[in-house]
Amino acid sequence: MTISGSVNGPAVDWFVSDTPVAYETALGVMDTRVAAIAAGTAHELVWLLEHPPLYTAGTSAKTQDLVAPDRFPVHMAGRGGQYTYHGPGQRIAYAMLDVKRRGADVRAFVGGLEGWLIDTLAEFGVRGEARPDRVGVWVRRPQKGPAAEDKIAAIGIRLRRWVSLHGVSLNVEPNLEHFSGIVPCGITGYGVTSLADLGHIVRMEEVDMALADTFARRYGPIRRVSTVAELPQSV
Repeated sequence: MTISGSVNGPAVDWFVSDTPVAYETALGVMDTRVAAIAAGTAHELVWLLEHPPLYTAGTSAKTQDLVAPDRFPVHMAGRGGQYTYHGPGQRIAYAMLDVKRRGADVRAFVGGLEGWLIDTLAEFGVRGEARPDRVGVWVRRPQKGPAAEDKIAAIGIRLRRWVSLHGVSLNVEPNLEHFSGIVPCGITGYGVTSLADLGHIVRMEEVDMALADTFARRYGPIRRVSTVAELPQSV
């Protein structure tokens, strides 16, 4: 059986940063790596990391959705979407993948990323769901009301020469109050949750293992690497 998004070819490089990475550094690494992937001189890469507390603004961000502009640094992300929060306790997965080689269907590619996150949450007994009118992954919260849902994972990508930049963020155990400084992704009427908020206290290493296993099932083999050539030693 062919899994949507899987391709024949080299394994995807898989790198985990064990200390927080500055947002500007991450953007620079992605720019360099994506250019090399598009030129055929580097393998695809998934990079797992955490950022210090910050807000990012996508290309559709609205000024009024930045509720607390002086709370944390605000970065222009260059990806699609609106405002998001990143910080400790949230696992970022920057996915630098050849979308053209994986079907050249952007909507299906985003759906595949949602599916990857849903598969990962299922490893911890959490039922994540996608919504046709809201990008990201959602969890039903019936204790809050019959139609209540909270967002547990966000997705925001950009394509450059058919190679993806940016990726996904999964709330493991971040400070959920930090999300109050923005209207997350410009969506009102819904809350934000995390694995810890749902009662699942797991180590980040366990989340990383689940992300790796479910990625490999969906997209094909990974190759764990000990460094990324573009990553400065000061990070």
